[in-house]
Amino acid sequence: MGKLILVIGPTGSGKSVLISYIKENFPQISYLASYTTREKRPGAENSAYQFLSVEEFEHMKEAGEFLEWAQFGGNYYGTSKQEVTSALSAGKVVLKEMEVQGVRQIQEILTPEQLVIMYIDAGSWEELERRVRARAPITEEELEKRKHRYEDEVPFKQTADYVIQNLPGELEKAQEQIRKALEEVIHSVS
Repeated sequence: MGKLILVIGPTGSGKSVLISYIKENFPQISYLASYTTREKRPGAENSAYQFLSVEEFEHMKEAGEFLEWAQFGGNYYGTSKQEVTSALSAGKVVLKEMEVQGVRQIQEILTPEQLVIMYIDAGSWEELERRVRARAPITEEELEKRKHRYEDEVPFKQTADYVIQNLPGELEKAQEQIRKALEEVIHSVS
C-alpha cells in the first residue's frame, strides 16, 4: 500500500520552495495534478493543473470522481479519486499541496495508514504577513482573507505527522527536516 503525502501550511510559509526541493531530490515521488476551473496563467506548469470548464468540473463532481474538492476565489479545485487510489494500490508515494478544506475531506475517506500530513510552519502571522507583502502587492481585503485561513490552518500543526520549521534564513534546516521525513515515509512503503 502506498502513501499520500499532503503538504499544508499558511500562505507565505514556503510550501512551493520546499516542493521544488522535493521534486529535485526525490524522483521516486509522484505528484498529483489539481483539477481546476481557474484561468491558465501564462507560463503555468501544465503538469500541476488540469484545466476544466465549470461544466466539466461540476459533471465530474456529480459523478463522484473527486476525492476532495473546494471552491476558492470563485474557482473550483479538486483531486482525482481514481489517480489517488491507483497510485496507492500500486504502492507509490504521491504528494500534493493542499488547503485545509481538502485535507479534512480526505481524512474522512483515507485511513491514517494511507495518509501523511506534512505541515510547513514559518512562524507567527506577523512573520507570514511580512513575507506575503514582500512577494507582491496585496490588498488589505486579500490579506485579511489569508489571515483567516492562517487561523484555520494553525490547529493542523498539532495533528500533523511531520512539522517542518521553515523559519526566515533557515531554508537549509527546513530542507534537511523534509528530507528526513520523506526518507522515513519512503522506507515505510518499501
